[in-house]
Amino acid sequence: MSSKRYNESYNFDAPDADVILVTGGGYPTEIRAHRCVLIAASPFFRDVFSLPQPPSIPSYSPSTSDAHIPRIPISETRDVFTKLLSYVYPIPRPIINSLDEVSVLLGAALKYDFITAVEVLRGMLVSQRYLVENPLRVYGIATSFDLEDEAKIASRYTLNINLLDAPLCDEMRHISAYSYQKLINLHRTRAKAASELIKPPRSLKCPSCNSCGHGLYGSPKWWNEFANKAKAELAIRPTTEGIFDNMEFLKSTCSSGCPRCPMSLLEAGPLLMDLKKQIDELPSTI
Repeated sequence: MSSKRYNESYNFDAPDADVILVTGGGYPTEIRAHRCVLIAASPFFRDVFSLPQPPSIPSYSPSTSDAHIPRIPISETRDVFTKLLSYVYPIPRPIINSLDEVSVLLGAALKYDFITAVEVLRGMLVSQRYLVENPLRVYGIATSFDLEDEAKIASRYTLNINLLDAPLCDEMRHISAYSYQKLINLHRTRAKAASELIKPPRSLKCPSCNSCGHGLYGSPKWWNEFANKAKAELAIRPTTEGIFDNMEFLKSTCSSGCPRCPMSLLEAGPLLMDLKKQIDELPSTI
């Protein structure tokens, strides 16, 4: 039997259930669960079941044989909570296809303290896919849930975007001004530190630009172009990816140089790689 078919066959309607969770979402439904599983998986439910139970609320199932089973109201929809329970029951876990789903499930997992689900979903939040596609959304989700490690990871990936020109996202509504300011400070201080590392080395010469006169002691024309463009790029995205890993960027630095500047640029490869390493080693997280 495939995982998909098996997962669909388990609908949390087991006849031996000893607790019923009544879902929210506008149309209440019942999730038949097992107290021992909930207690083992969640300190929240362990504390709930250690308290005197309130009177049962009316059942929404057609059966009247469950009147003795405690019923606990939850605000989540059936779809959300059964997916969450899939992380603590011995059944296949759900396939999560979007950052929206990760956020909703992670919020519910933290609310009910489902320890295993929280750990899995925290790892999913900072998966490569989401960090590359939506680092600012990941940062917003992580900070809104006070997940410091995940926020640090996401902050590093935000260096690849123009923070001040990034599209608005709902996740940023729920973070504090302090958390956003930390991100701005990271971008600003790293851009400044990186720009200060871009200094013309004395050994860097171009056979044509530095052949005579005052040019003998100056920098090649391509270097001046490179330095100006690199600093401008770092001010927007303080990372080396758009500079040293972009051949079109490097090629453009020779556009206003002399005919021999491209050769000088190629010969400066080890110097540029050393500069890249220095920038990469700068602090890159909040």
